[in-house]
Amino acid sequence: MRLSYKFLITALAVPAALLVLVAAPAAAQTAKSKSSAVPRIDGHPDLSGIWTNATLTPMERPAQFAGKPTLTDAEAAVYEQAAAQDLKAEDGASDGPIIRAAGSSGTGGYNALFLDRGTQMDRIDGVKRSSLIVDPPDGKVPPVSDAAKARRAKEMRNFFNYDDVKNRPLSERCIIGFGSTAGPPMMPVLYNNTYEFVQTKDSIMILVEMVHDIRVIKMNGTHAPSNVRTLLGDSIGHWEGDTLVVDTTNFRQEGAFFGASENLHVIERFERTGPETILYKVTIDDPATYTKQWTMEFPFNATKGPVYEYACHEGNYAMNDIMGGARKMEQEKKK
Repeated sequence: MRLSYKFLITALAVPAALLVLVAAPAAAQTAKSKSSAVPRIDGHPDLSGIWTNATLTPMERPAQFAGKPTLTDAEAAVYEQAAAQDLKAEDGASDGPIIRAAGSSGTGGYNALFLDRGTQMDRIDGVKRSSLIVDPPDGKVPPVSDAAKARRAKEMRNFFNYDDVKNRPLSERCIIGFGSTAGPPMMPVLYNNTYEFVQTKDSIMILVEMVHDIRVIKMNGTHAPSNVRTLLGDSIGHWEGDTLVVDTTNFRQEGAFFGASENLHVIERFERTGPETILYKVTIDDPATYTKQWTMEFPFNATKGPVYEYACHEGNYAMNDIMGGARKMEQEKKK
C-alpha cells in the first residue's frame, strides 16, 4: 500500500512515536563545515555524487521543543533513543502507531526491516535541529487560507473515493513518489531517501531512488509558458557565487507540495559546504495557500549508495484487479 504525500508530510510533524517514519545517516555531518576539498567543475562546486537527506528531525517542531530551534546533544540523544525504542517495540508486530502511520496495519503490512529510519536528527552549524522549518521561527507551517482549506477538504474526499482508479493518489499508482521525495521541495520520508546528482554545464539531473523519479534542472534558461505544466514543475537554475539557486514553477495541481495550489513557487538553494555535505535550503511561496512564505533547511549527506531499483508495484495485484473488474462491468453493461 502506498501513502499520499499529504499523509506522510503530516506524519513528519507528530510526536516521537511516529517520527521514526523518516531516516538519518548513521553519522550526520556538520552542514556548514567549509572545506577546500570541495570538488569543482566549470568553475562551480560539483554537486555530482550519491546523497541522502534521511533524518529523524521532523518537518514541524514538536511541542516538547517549543521555543528551541536547536538542541543540545543530550536532548537530541533522548529523542533519538525514544525513536529507536518505539520502532523496536513494534518490530515483528502486525499493528501499532508506527505501522498504522505507514498505512500497513494487518496481514502483509511492513515491518521494521522496511523502515530505513536512521538514528539521528540533523546537525547544522555544529548543533542538532529540532525541525526542518527554520522560518517562521516557531518551526510551524504558516496558517492556510480559507480557499486552501476548501481545496484540501475536496482532495481528502477524493482520497476516500474508491469508485475510479484515476481518483487514487499518484503515489499509490506509482506515478511519482509519496511525500514529495522528488519535490521540489525534496523531502525525507519512510525509506529510499537516496539521490544521485549528475552535473554538467547546461543542466543538472537528480535521480530519486523513490519511484526512480528524475528531475532535470535547466541552467540559465527561461520557464516554459504558463500553460505547460508538469508534476515536478519546471526548474531553472543559476549560480549565485558557490550556491546553486533553483527556481521552480508550472506545477500541475495534483503534484503541488503539501496541498499547495498550481501557483506554487519553490526556491531551492544548494550549497556544498564540504566534501561530504550539501546544505539544502528551500522556500515555499504560494499566496493562494499560505499566509506567508516559509523555509526549511537540512543537509544532504554523502553516501556510498547504491541507488536501488524501485519496484513500486511488487506483488501488488489490487490495481490490476480493480481495473480488470471495472472493464468487466463495462462490458456487461453493453450486452
